[in-house]
Amino acid sequence: QLQLVESGGGLVQPGGSLRLSCAASTITLTNYAVGWFRQAPGKEREAVSCINARDGGTYYPDSTKGRFTISRDNAENTVYLEMNNLKPEDTGIYYCAAGFRGYGGTYKLVCDPSLRYEYDYWGQGTQVTVSS
Repeated sequence: QLQLVESGGGLVQPGGSLRLSCAASTITLTNYAVGWFRQAPGKEREAVSCINARDGGTYYPDSTKGRFTISRDNAENTVYLEMNNLKPEDTGIYYCAAGFRGYGGTYKLVCDPSLRYEYDYWGQGTQVTVSS
């Protein structure tokens, strides 16, 4: 059973916008840092944003900074990724992930931009295609 379910992907023209949702069913997202990742065919998985567990701190790489916004709705147990001014290079499968552990085995609450695969909980992914 997937603990995370992504939705909101689709086909959009360059310059358009999409909002992705990451809904949790069996875990409470406020207990974890949550990241969004994307993977295009033939390319490495890339982190596109992350939000800390408690203080709302966020991370964006240069490729998405100023265009993407990550947020939480704790009542809905959902994390969102608002994507604006989309470009063809944003095309890929987008995944959300929650929960990565530190050396002591406890879950870390603050994002680590270097991580791409170490999260415990993943969704199935949602396709985003930016094309005219």
